Amino acid sequence: MIYLSGLVGFLLVVTAEAGVGNSSQLPFCFETTQCLLFDLICKTKNYEVRHYSSVKWVSTDEESYFMELASSKAFKRLYNYITGDNKNKENIEMTAPVIVKIPDKMFWEKGVFTTSFLLPAEYQTNPPIPTDDKVYFQDTPDMYVYVQTYRGWILTFSDKSVANSLSSALNSVHAAYQKDSHYAAGYNSPMTVFNRHNEVWFVAEDVPRCF
Repeated sequence: MIYLSGLVGFLLVVTAEAGVGNSSQLPFCFETTQCLLFDLICKTKNYEVRHYSSVKWVSTDEESYFMELASSKAFKRLYNYITGDNKNKENIEMTAPVIVKIPDKMFWEKGVFTTSFLLPAEYQTNPPIPTDDKVYFQDTPDMYVYVQTYRGWILTFSDKSVANSLSSALNSVHAAYQKDSHYAAGYNSPMTVFNRHNEVWFVAEDVPRCF
């Protein structure tokens, strides 16, 4: 236990700068040329711990009972932005992953779901201004994230199942993490049928636990 804690502390100091980069560095990010890169801190039988640097996203919010309804509307809004619905009328290359911030709520309650497209490296500092006032920019902070991956499609049921599995694993090792929401991350086009790669992220609130 002492050895593992010391090792994690050492890795948190020496990790390289993550950010937006060449997707060839990640085997599961093969549909776009740029992807969100990370430093792998450790991997247990139940989850990975990753470090992500602060990066800029283009985002939009949608209130709904269900993630599928919210993310469908939000995806179209963001896709319009990257295909010219901006003040420069620029086409912006698609990146991966697309993330959805999912509130912790009961199924009969409405919640605000935030869908975000990662901006390519060349647009991280000065992206075109959206023409839709529901579209905005946000920077995710430098953060450590607990991750569990799965295949198939990001649906309310599958996301909830994996999120419960991950939170149970984290609770069993007394990890501190943000419990009011989590992220669903998808790396594939809606048209892709096979070899889909999805993730659930919980943001760590303390030094990550790697055991």
